Amino acid sequence: MTTGPGQREPRPVASAARGAVGRGAGATRRRGPRVRTVLRVTLTYGLLLGVSAVYVLPLVGMVSATFKTPQELKQVPPTLLPDSLRRSPPTLDFGAYGRLFQSVSGAVDGREREQALGPPAFDYPLYARNTLIILVLSLAGVLVSNAIAAYGFARIPFRGRGALFALCLATMMIPFPVIMVPSYILFKHLGWIGTLAPLWVPAWFGSAFNIFLLRQFFLGIPKELEESAMLDGCSRWGCFWRIMLPLSRPALAVVALFHCLAVWNDLVGPLIYLTHQDQFTLALGLQFLQSKAGDTPWNQLMAAATLVVLPVLVLFLLAQRTFVRGIATTGIKG
Repeated sequence: MTTGPGQREPRPVASAARGAVGRGAGATRRRGPRVRTVLRVTLTYGLLLGVSAVYVLPLVGMVSATFKTPQELKQVPPTLLPDSLRRSPPTLDFGAYGRLFQSVSGAVDGREREQALGPPAFDYPLYARNTLIILVLSLAGVLVSNAIAAYGFARIPFRGRGALFALCLATMMIPFPVIMVPSYILFKHLGWIGTLAPLWVPAWFGSAFNIFLLRQFFLGIPKELEESAMLDGCSRWGCFWRIMLPLSRPALAVVALFHCLAVWNDLVGPLIYLTHQDQFTLALGLQFLQSKAGDTPWNQLMAAATLVVLPVLVLFLLAQRTFVRGIATTGIKG
């Protein structure tokens, strides 16, 4: 086919078809990675949601059980929400929580209270006060003793430092049942059985895990900071107090968080050393409520468990960023 001047020769049909096919293949290749990315993200989040549901549903069931009656808790199959939420208007019964704030110390006449409301179930204010006393006293000891010991292992050279640190780490391999009886005999000779002292005094003598954690963080701080401070007349203690501790706040926060969780959930220690109900901690009081003779008040037990778990969740949510930062930076040398 001839063309006149100024006219473009038309492309063959086969060439045009091949161009269209090439453009379509290119578009398909571009859409391929996007589709795979969307599928990968969808599967990842779906898996994470499924795993999260495994942990969240028991918590939801625990909180829901606090608003149910004992008859509802015995239903088969069990229901996730209380029947009071299905009524019109929906209501919630907080009676199980109210029983947790009845004092066991006799602020009200015991016989009249027992006749009107039954025996006290769980004195949450008293148990929380005892737990906080132990927590505050032991937390101060943990931060002071472990920081000083870790600084000595990280910065102060002395003969046998490596062997002594290895011996310190070896104590992590000793299970608590091995030292349980000797510790009990020691505290009995000191006259501390039946008091809170065995639960917080040992924290002032350090622990291998916390010493190791803080030592690794101290090793990541440049020595030049201390050397320059000593040239300006700062003492070793001044370097520790004014330089190392302020820079180690993330690691100290991790140690404090771990210790708070351990004290809050500790059951074995209070069970061994405490002898009176007015000294019970939250974990021991919860176990005492569960092991009561007769029919266990499951709605009150779930309410007590909810109040015990709630401060831990709040603490972790508030300190989550500091916790992750402290774990991520521990052991990184500068």
